[in-house]
Amino acid sequence: MMQRFQAYGIFLILLLPISPAFSALPTGLALHQIATGLNRPIAIRHANDNSGRLFIVEQDGVIRIINAAGQLLATPFLDISTRVDSTDNEQGLLGLAFDPDFSSNGYFYVNYTRDPGAGLDRTRVARFTVSANPDIADSSSEFVIIEIEQDDTNHNGGDIHFSPLDGYLYIGMGDGGGSNDTFDNAQELDELNGKLLRIDVSSVEVHPSACGLVSNYRIPTDNPFLSTTGACAEIWARGLRNPWRWSFDRLNGDLFIGDVGQNAIEEVDQQPASSSGGENYGWPCMEGNTPRPGNSSCLSTPLTAPILDYQQGSTHCAVTGGYRYRGQIPGLRGLYFFADYCSGYIWYVENTGSWGVPQLWLDTSFRISAFGEDQQGELYLTDLQGGAVYRVQWGLLFETFEN
Repeated sequence: MMQRFQAYGIFLILLLPISPAFSALPTGLALHQIATGLNRPIAIRHANDNSGRLFIVEQDGVIRIINAAGQLLATPFLDISTRVDSTDNEQGLLGLAFDPDFSSNGYFYVNYTRDPGAGLDRTRVARFTVSANPDIADSSSEFVIIEIEQDDTNHNGGDIHFSPLDGYLYIGMGDGGGSNDTFDNAQELDELNGKLLRIDVSSVEVHPSACGLVSNYRIPTDNPFLSTTGACAEIWARGLRNPWRWSFDRLNGDLFIGDVGQNAIEEVDQQPASSSGGENYGWPCMEGNTPRPGNSSCLSTPLTAPILDYQQGSTHCAVTGGYRYRGQIPGLRGLYFFADYCSGYIWYVENTGSWGVPQLWLDTSFRISAFGEDQQGELYLTDLQGGAVYRVQWGLLFETFEN
């Protein structure tokens, strides 16, 4: 059953009961606004440093901090807006990941689009270092890890995460832009676009099959296409259109990808932690579970089907991949939450041996651009147009920001 909510102050309260098709969500589950006044927030991270801080990425090239007291600090953690090309709606500062050893080395990584001139567009992943002030990064410390040429200004992907299992950095790359994979990137193993990449940023070791325009990293020896002639050694999986938001399950290392569709179907893919990589998620031959006319070149290749897909119709337009909930709210643990950017719907889906049918939790008016989690596994989301961050909360008694 579709659920509507109504705002009372800064709380969004459920008005109707949840469908009993799956385990019922707990009564009193709500969205609580913890920050506003942000400029196009598109990512939420914690540093895993016991500071209680949340780091909010603004698309124009700024990272802000919400401290443990719930205050949005006025001084940015990082401002590289003069280096970021955010001209197009899908360009900008798109991703943030803290080094697994951030508490000791102060390293963190960002993904942003840049214009080097001559009509070129590139994706850059770079490392920065925090300054002596833990709430301010050293903007002069930039060390470029990888640069990738973009054929167009959209379908940049942008999300980056360190695996909780192997410690490598994973980079989600869109197909390079245009409709229907105009540049034939997603299936080609000699292209980095339309892929999930996996690199080791703890050292630099030049590899002859590395495809980055800049390649200050090491290729893990168990990457699936390392020995494939002509293939880019960074590739971990292929067949993606625009993996805008994706995440690791902090408990078991499973990977969930929200892959934005063309004009018909949105999908969520899963890669189990036991995977040795090499999955082909089907784009442009498939959109969700549906074959696409005129795109049959990859149908002879074993494809990995999504765990769920849904029609765009007149309401939906772009999936926002979320997280499998691992926080402390009873009844939510193990549920995967995701949303649609245009409709503002938030769904959850349960795995009781296999993934079931998504259930609608909330029908919001938000432009949900990202989900995030804090160090304790509690869930958050961003409203791009509203410039706000919300926490999924059980009960209405919280008066301070808690981690």
